[in-house]
Amino acid sequence: MPKNSNELKFLYVIFFISVILYSSCSRLPNIQGKGEEFMQGVWNEDSVAFSHKLSNYTQHRFKISCDSIYIDLVTHSKVNFYEDSCFNNGIWKEYAKGVYAVRGDTLFVGATYTHANYKQKISGCYHIGRYDKNFLIKKHSADTLILEGLNDQREIKLALKEKITCIQKAL
Repeated sequence: MPKNSNELKFLYVIFFISVILYSSCSRLPNIQGKGEEFMQGVWNEDSVAFSHKLSNYTQHRFKISCDSIYIDLVTHSKVNFYEDSCFNNGIWKEYAKGVYAVRGDTLFVGATYTHANYKQKISGCYHIGRYDKNFLIKKHSADTLILEGLNDQREIKLALKEKITCIQKAL
């Protein structure tokens, strides 16, 4: 039991602050985020500039629904970086699935390499593990999205092939 009024006042202040802090906290709903409205859809990179002069390049396809991103990568290479059974005459596909966020003019993608069915890939040819990329959003309009890789400064010109409306799902 408090011995003087100062101790009692201190306990009341602590109690009052605790009640305020507890009541101000709220659980976030257990559903996926909405993502960015202008990003929603299926985006294809139909061609890569100067591809005939490059020793290797990758064409991208992004499917973006709410805050989820599905990435199809088609790599063309004149140089074999892999064992012969993986090289596939210099053309191969890879896939990744994850989430994205846009902050200012930057697109952050955090994903995992997967099989074609978007189930996690833990072994096999090409990449396994994380696909973490950041892109500068150079331009976006209703049907065009131009990104620049912040690691390699390669430009990715994407065309909207199908608009998607975000319907948030439970996690």
